[in-house]
Amino acid sequence: MTTTLLTSQTSAREATADAIIIGVLPGTGGPALAPGAEDVDTALDGSLAATLAALGATGKAEEITKIATAGRLAAPLIVGVGLGASNGTAPFDGEALRRAAGAAVRSLGPAHRQVALALPARDDAETEAVALGALLGGYEFTRYRPATVAGRELTVLANGTAASAAVDRSRVLADAMSLVRDLVNTSASHLYPASFAAEAERVAAESGLSIEVLDEKALAAEGYGGLTGVGQGSVHPPRLVRVAYNPAGAAKTVVYVGKGITFDSGGLSLKPAKAMEAMKSDMSGAAAVLAAVRAAAALGPAVNVVGYLALAENMPGATAQRPSDVITIYGGTTVEVLNTDAEGRLVMADALARSADDHPDLLVDVATLTGAQLVALGPRIAGIMANSDEVREGVVDAARRAGEQAWGMPLPEELRKGLDSPVADLANVTGERHGGMLVAGLFLKEFVPAGVRWAHMDIAGPAFHEGEPYGYTPKGGTGAAVRTLVQLAFDVAEGRL
Repeated sequence: MTTTLLTSQTSAREATADAIIIGVLPGTGGPALAPGAEDVDTALDGSLAATLAALGATGKAEEITKIATAGRLAAPLIVGVGLGASNGTAPFDGEALRRAAGAAVRSLGPAHRQVALALPARDDAETEAVALGALLGGYEFTRYRPATVAGRELTVLANGTAASAAVDRSRVLADAMSLVRDLVNTSASHLYPASFAAEAERVAAESGLSIEVLDEKALAAEGYGGLTGVGQGSVHPPRLVRVAYNPAGAAKTVVYVGKGITFDSGGLSLKPAKAMEAMKSDMSGAAAVLAAVRAAAALGPAVNVVGYLALAENMPGATAQRPSDVITIYGGTTVEVLNTDAEGRLVMADALARSADDHPDLLVDVATLTGAQLVALGPRIAGIMANSDEVREGVVDAARRAGEQAWGMPLPEELRKGLDSPVADLANVTGERHGGMLVAGLFLKEFVPAGVRWAHMDIAGPAFHEGEPYGYTPKGGTGAAVRTLVQLAFDVAEGRL
């Protein structure tokens, strides 16, 4: 589906649209109107708040109330969306605006192809939030069935002096997150390592990125034992993709590593059938990395941005690696594979070790790595681990400013002993059930180049939403981590991290 995003200073009363979206706040005596709704209220002779109250509106976050305008406005329909608690005067929380805009756009059917948003948009931050939420709320995955809306035009009625750069940034971020959603939602029968690498080549060509793709022969010849070991049980051989944005004069480099398991059966350590249903999403980290590098090239931070996509399919074929196999990761570290379902850390170990060639000022890996992340933090909050408190808190702060939920987690040294192996440098799992997210982080830490600042993002929950849609988040792939990675590129460029 094609979505066009515009801005306008047109009065909400005169805006040509099939529906106009306004914000609603909780008030002491009933719902109150958010900034941006003044012209709509005037057109209704000041009765808008009372009408909303009569229809049961309260202003709670993402609550939708629809009102026919009876010819009082150019638009035939008003969509009131709750913004949640706010004092109504200070800048609105960006995430509240994003979710409200997304929920309102998502509530509209195919008859509403032109949508005007009269939500608070008094400065760059508010305008960008409204625009991004609206674009993401209108997302549809249409590869396997027609779009419910042939095309949509969204117009943000900016009631301030917002710069066009804020809207352009929202377009770039929405395009990046939509790319991730499309990749994650694609069936593993169509998205496998070679086809994913081909998509990366397409994106690189369109975005002016440099790209390198190592196939299974090159991986074997150069000693990428994690990728070759995980991928050897599948008819679809592994790939390692390196994409890079290198602006002139950039003095610093940030490197991202993404887990790209295009389908995870668990290998010979086979998952239960139910646990496999969402495993087409196990490449979400690699998708986020590809999209973030593309977004960085469009937005232009003065920093080199390199992304590694570690791509493999984990299948229990006749040639699959076995529990007790010993593999050699790129660079020479040997690993005893005790559980073939702990495969993501193996492919990422290769890419982390390879990143030494790029001499990163900051190295961040992104992965749907452990079910333990969901147990610890639930489905919406990413777990952040790092080799320093400064880096961990810096990534958490970048995520917050970007509008994503993240929580800092420790890497307890006492858990490292469980990775000791009697036959190799280390094992890929411990015999202890507890602390699985932290143990996975400790394993990855072993492959971080010496002296490099590093953080690990476990997005097992946030990357794929299995419940009903909410805010701007659809069912299926979400686009998690993209905004954080883009923010980190700017933070490194500006010396903030």
